[in-house]
Amino acid sequence: MKKLIRLLIFCILIALSACGQKVLQIKNLYCENKVNPLGIETPTPRFSWILESRERNQLQTAYRILVASNREGLKDNEGDIWDSGKVESGQSVLVSFNGNNLETAKKYYWKVKIWDKNENESDWSISGMWQMGLPEPADWQGAKWIGYRQLPDSIRLVPGFKSGNNPGIGNKAKERAVVPYFRKEFGVKKELDEAVLFISGLGQYECTINEVKVGTSFLSPGWTNYDRSILYNCYDVTKLLKQGANAIGVIVGNGFYYINQERYVKFVNAYGEPSLISQLRLKYSDGSVETIITDQSWKCTPSPITYSSIYGGEDYDACLEQKGWNQPGFNDSNWGNAIYVKAPSGSLMAEKDYPVTVMEKISVKQIKPLSDSSFLYDFGQNASGVINLKVKGKKGQQIRLIPAELITKDSFANQKASGEPYYFTYTLKGEGIENWSPRFTYYGFRYIQVEGAVPDSYSKDNGLPQIVDLKMLHNRNSSPATGSFECSNELFNKTDDLIQWAIKSNFQSVLTDCPHREKHGWLEQTYLMAGSMLYNFDLYHLFNKVIRDMEEAQTGEGLVPDFVPEYRQSSGGFRDSPEWGSASVILPWLVYKWYGDTTVLNEAWPMMCQYVDYLKGKSDNHILSYGLGDWFDLGPEEPGPSQLTPIPVTATAIYYYDLALLSKIAGILRKQTEKDYYASWAAEVKKAFNEKFFNPENGTYSTGSQTAMAMPWCVGLVDEDSKQKVMTNLTDSIRANGKALTAGDIGFHFLVTVLTEGAQSQLLYEMNARDDVPGYGFQLKKGATALTESWAALESVSNNHLMLGHLMEWFYAGLGGIRQEENSVGFREIVIQPEIVGDITFAKASYQSPYGPIRCEWHKRDDQLLLDVTIPVNTTAKIIIPVSPNSVIKESGKDIGLSTNIKFTGDEKGRKIYRFGSGTYSFGIKN
Repeated sequence: MKKLIRLLIFCILIALSACGQKVLQIKNLYCENKVNPLGIETPTPRFSWILESRERNQLQTAYRILVASNREGLKDNEGDIWDSGKVESGQSVLVSFNGNNLETAKKYYWKVKIWDKNENESDWSISGMWQMGLPEPADWQGAKWIGYRQLPDSIRLVPGFKSGNNPGIGNKAKERAVVPYFRKEFGVKKELDEAVLFISGLGQYECTINEVKVGTSFLSPGWTNYDRSILYNCYDVTKLLKQGANAIGVIVGNGFYYINQERYVKFVNAYGEPSLISQLRLKYSDGSVETIITDQSWKCTPSPITYSSIYGGEDYDACLEQKGWNQPGFNDSNWGNAIYVKAPSGSLMAEKDYPVTVMEKISVKQIKPLSDSSFLYDFGQNASGVINLKVKGKKGQQIRLIPAELITKDSFANQKASGEPYYFTYTLKGEGIENWSPRFTYYGFRYIQVEGAVPDSYSKDNGLPQIVDLKMLHNRNSSPATGSFECSNELFNKTDDLIQWAIKSNFQSVLTDCPHREKHGWLEQTYLMAGSMLYNFDLYHLFNKVIRDMEEAQTGEGLVPDFVPEYRQSSGGFRDSPEWGSASVILPWLVYKWYGDTTVLNEAWPMMCQYVDYLKGKSDNHILSYGLGDWFDLGPEEPGPSQLTPIPVTATAIYYYDLALLSKIAGILRKQTEKDYYASWAAEVKKAFNEKFFNPENGTYSTGSQTAMAMPWCVGLVDEDSKQKVMTNLTDSIRANGKALTAGDIGFHFLVTVLTEGAQSQLLYEMNARDDVPGYGFQLKKGATALTESWAALESVSNNHLMLGHLMEWFYAGLGGIRQEENSVGFREIVIQPEIVGDITFAKASYQSPYGPIRCEWHKRDDQLLLDVTIPVNTTAKIIIPVSPNSVIKESGKDIGLSTNIKFTGDEKGRKIYRFGSGTYSFGIKN
């Protein structure tokens, strides 16, 4: 009886607890799509939040936001900066601030509450915060650019030259730039409330306060055209300071600001010698503020980094270290004073993107001796990064470390296709176990060839330094992960991993093509592989950075070059190819579609219009006939410019797509005249394209290649009454070719899309679930651990390349079944449509949308399909379920027709369609 009473009381308590919980709970808070961001410069920051509910079909109907100048006021529900009042709106993404003027460098605090579909009011959220930046030059309060020495204008080299051997360079960029130490001692005079550091160093910097590194960034700030913009970073350093004496120490490296002619170079340039600007803002508890700025009172001297190049490597002489240089009390009497250097012409602006940082540490998998003094370390993974070396030996002994993604038949480092010579050199100081990593460079590698040292386990004592440990430090942009995928097909899981490593290795402050040879921000993959990347990572800020880079690189005549920042000028199709420059139109559109941000469309509008005007000037009867075309397609010759598809086909097709998108964008921006103008222009291009390239008798475009057939279908060039014929011809030709891939860099994205949208996922599966012809399986069979530049994993080109990774989008949207409606923005209207193909018996995918997590997992068991789906609050979904005529569909064990939350909306080609709201659902389909 007592047990029964206790159980009854327990159940009552649980019930009361549940009653006490609000239906909707507010979780993640974002300001400008970041959690508690620093350095916000817009006067109207935007707020977003994620909602959760234990109930299905929940929506937000209203919100109220409070913004306060201090945390205490916010706790008391006082919004002295802004109280929105109750706003009847379902908007929970990018809600604009509309309060009092915001002050430079000040912190603000905010929170939100919402009302659900039944007018139930939620609790207040936890508080969020943001810190304003320094948007105007005067906000830097007299801080100056300082340096160790000034680069004379006579040897400035911008834009760069492709080769250091060019006679036109003369003595420019010949001398090694000094990588300097800067230091400044200062006192914290009173009790400190907060301390914020605003800082930029060109080309890159590493900052410490009292010997502790500030932040976790690597290669900060991000790369830009320094004549147009320079990024600065903002850090809360309150916890690093103490009352009394303190010291700030900064090392500044070259990055892309200065590349000299030594070792391997993709190009040489010289904006200037390494330089620094900073403002440390001390706010005391009594409300007073003190600033420490860069001026000539700072001390500087050459650092132990004797050589540094983004393309050539880095040398470090530990004998030149000055212990305690970045601590208070250090004797810097033999250091010189910093000098004022000519300020770069670019405008200072806060870096909005996530920093590049060391994201993974990879241990060695195998060590192979090459000689008594040379060893090959194999990390088992081709990735971007540097090394961390732990070594012991005698003072003055020197080690060379040569990274490579491939090795020769004799197991020596092979840099022939990745840029040679590139290496790290370390000179020992002879003090126990020494620990070193390069600071201002990186490379793509799997192997390290060590020369002049032995592993500490080596049996022979030959007097050489002993390596205690060697690790790969994988660096990349630290954008948060947003997705995951897994299925029962192991080849597809390995393919997913292959593409992941190519993406991760080329996530820097630009989307590089490769992490070694070029490190350029080639533009075509920003939109071609956008789906693959966006399902996996939050790229809102990185994509906005790329858009800004394009705006800054656009020429007066409207050209957007193939890669940005444009540190050097290429020629022909390597500078001007429509399939590359069209990222200037397509990428802003994708940011809008995936994140619901119309601001990016407004800001990019002038660039987009100027670019299509430029293309018009290059066209002949609306046909464009230049560029690189379907780069690296599988033709009879070595890969390069398009072989199977005439260049005018891809160039004109993307031109049409630009115009069609501009008409849509104009409608979104309420520019009716422009909407009609671009629609009419697009119709003229479509007419000219079909007259020139389409054979209506046999339903074939141009050569009938995979790209020639898929690209027009995808971008809207195929008339409705010809679509089925074109699709049939495409699929028939693929089967006739043994289901082998032939489409290249441009075309394969459109091939994946057309087969997915055209209900041909089974064929897509058959084309890619193999390793006997060039493709993903072929690359894996040859030992690739990251996507290679060529379908055939040729050793003569890059073996870690952001290219051809479009199948990952199908893993999420096809096998995983997570998509959004055609007119949806930010995944507010979701489509769940998993493709059940081949021998796959299980697949699951998740995507963290702006509204919350979307999940889809399915299992195929005999005559049953089990399907679990999660839809976030404040969104709706449509599910398309494959069925047979006698299928029985249940949800949570009950006949689906009995559910009040799920509505049947129709049949379509052997599939049933249902609509429902937020929540978690378990479907069972028995055939």
